[in-house]
Amino acid sequence: MAHEENARHRAVPSGRLARLGGFGRLAGGVAGGVLAEGARRLASGERPKLGDLILTPANAARVADRLSHLRGAAMKLGQMISMDAGDLLPPELSSILARVRDQAYRMPPAQLDAVLRAQWGADWRRRFRHFEAAPMAAASIGQVHRATLPDGRVLAIKVQYPGVAESIDADVDNVAALLRVSGLLPAGLDLSPLLAAAKRQLAEEADYVREGEQMRLYGQRLAGDARYVVPALEPTLTTPRVLAMSFVEGRPIETLADADQATRDRAMTSLITLVLRELFAFGTMQTDPNFANYRWQPETGALVLLDFGAAREVPAETADAYRRLIAAGLARDLDRIRDIAVETGFLGEGAVAAHRSSVNRIIEAIDASLNRPGSFDFGDRAFVPVVREEARTLAADRATWHVPDAETLFVQRKVSGTALLAARLKARVDVRGLAATAVGQASAK
Repeated sequence: MAHEENARHRAVPSGRLARLGGFGRLAGGVAGGVLAEGARRLASGERPKLGDLILTPANAARVADRLSHLRGAAMKLGQMISMDAGDLLPPELSSILARVRDQAYRMPPAQLDAVLRAQWGADWRRRFRHFEAAPMAAASIGQVHRATLPDGRVLAIKVQYPGVAESIDADVDNVAALLRVSGLLPAGLDLSPLLAAAKRQLAEEADYVREGEQMRLYGQRLAGDARYVVPALEPTLTTPRVLAMSFVEGRPIETLADADQATRDRAMTSLITLVLRELFAFGTMQTDPNFANYRWQPETGALVLLDFGAAREVPAETADAYRRLIAAGLARDLDRIRDIAVETGFLGEGAVAAHRSSVNRIIEAIDASLNRPGSFDFGDRAFVPVVREEARTLAADRATWHVPDAETLFVQRKVSGTALLAARLKARVDVRGLAATAVGQASAK
């Protein structure tokens, strides 16, 4: 999310034609940029590739600005890809997506009022002692306002941008088309199962009644555990497009980077413990690891958990695949790790057959790092260059590209995002001990 001082008013295109026009202007602008850059390079004697022409700084700016303007599923997908792909993306594309992740506009007051009138009625202001018109934060599908009820309770009110829910399918298809046109994806790669899953996931995230229920259930699961704080749902004000909850004080999770080592370690131990409980105990996982979904209370050391729109059931077979992988990792059976990764769809059989040595080196580098004496130091990135280099070898062979099962990708997104946060905070965590406990409890069921 972007804080108010960095946000700007910009009406959200809510109709299908308006959003389609937005994509059309984006495609036209990118095409114009390609022609101009191509002419420049040809004049200088170069023979540029299409991908090089698309991923220019000027086109990066066009894509980032247009996706941020459209918001909704278009912006959400940009954020998701930037969180998930990490170091494997070309630097120019990473730049586009990082800008999308950090850039958010807010609705003009008239548009906000129209949304709240539709959800709460023309006299909606009478429900509050005070409603702050300026949002505390703005994100991909909604913005958050602070409000005070007549009885003095302070709430956080998340208001969905108009047209978001209705535009999901078209937005996903349009973003996929942009990726295809960019030449970044192999023509034969079948993304249809993943796109269908993305549409279902985003439709669920756009249902704030569902999110409110997921938030309530998480509050029940974590009740009495002082390590976590979950806002309380205010059902009388919650609708499919407005989510009302108790306002909970907390600092952005990234501010933990300035805390002492022990504090950072405790916070990340709590978060990794939660991920393992979601996977093996709850059978439900909040699959969006966006840093803005966590806050930290320095007075109590508790983590504030926000945004449950991406909470979803974890299929038993997905949890079992992770259990088997972790068990093989704890046993340091590297061949078994590779074989299970293929059996469960983490890796494609063709990629392993063609690049077995690269896959082995990735597994060996991670294994060596995880099994050093003491807690795992997420700040020590010595293994990353090995993984990055070998992963690029795999990525370069487009004939062997493989899309894992969507349920696996949702879980892995949370796992990878949590590791990314731990690395940002340079935390040291007993990952092996936490994993052994979680797998042992799962196996005992």
